[in-house]
Amino acid sequence: MSDSASPASGVTSPIKVACCQVTLAVGDVAGNRARVKAAILNAAAAGAQVVVVPELANTGYMFADLAELQRHAEPLGGPTVREWTDLTSAHGLIIVGGLAEAGADGRVYNAAVMIDPSGLRASYRKAHLWDNENNNLFTPGTAAPPVVETALGRIGMMICYDLEFPEWVRTAALAGTDLLCAPVNWPLFPRPAGERPSEVVKVQAGASVNRMFIAVADRCGQERGQDWLGGSVIVDADGYPQTTLGLGREGMHVATLNLSDARNKHVSARNHVHTDRRTELYSTPEPD
Repeated sequence: MSDSASPASGVTSPIKVACCQVTLAVGDVAGNRARVKAAILNAAAAGAQVVVVPELANTGYMFADLAELQRHAEPLGGPTVREWTDLTSAHGLIIVGGLAEAGADGRVYNAAVMIDPSGLRASYRKAHLWDNENNNLFTPGTAAPPVVETALGRIGMMICYDLEFPEWVRTAALAGTDLLCAPVNWPLFPRPAGERPSEVVKVQAGASVNRMFIAVADRCGQERGQDWLGGSVIVDADGYPQTTLGLGREGMHVATLNLSDARNKHVSARNHVHTDRRTELYSTPEPD
């Protein structure tokens, strides 16, 4: 896809984006669905046009074993996606959210979906699995992050640990993404006093080096002894947060974004963050 230094066609700006930070509980599918629905309705009432909800929003995260995960996973045509589809059509939304997908191949995927009033626009399976996800629970995805031409602009999506791979974030950017939406479950890790969480710093970097908006919906609370960061953030194409962190607290993080800014990849009169790349000089040796 091409980009331009002037406001681009196909972008409705400004738009209002909401990231919903909710508490989830492993295995409480009905309760999780109800909490997420309430958060989406609150976002719609606040005027949001794009709503992002966390990773594995239907099931929670801290599974005891594969059998427990399989009991709660559901197909893309299941009740979670049906409910989100009803919400998009009733309120004119685009929803991006994470869920445990029971694949037709018998495997379970850490997945995300993008739904607009016309229905399911895209699904994605997390390519980079974190820690115990990769321990006989989820099967990693093999497809690039989808980028969808919507009525509001080009929206891409990926999930949590995917954001920590600059090559993967750039893959979405080079495919034309204006707004990258990421459902996440960020574990709480110690950090020096006064420091911003490193996960948020990486999101800021990914936005800045690609001149692309990124909206991250995290979860909060504690689940089977695991504390969650609650670091939901919306970052502009210069890499600056447009929302205030509400670490560890439930809440809605809303920003108004001019997505046409993401079509301008110039950072000076002569510099362009994508065409300045010297790909002929880059090598990717295998790690030891």
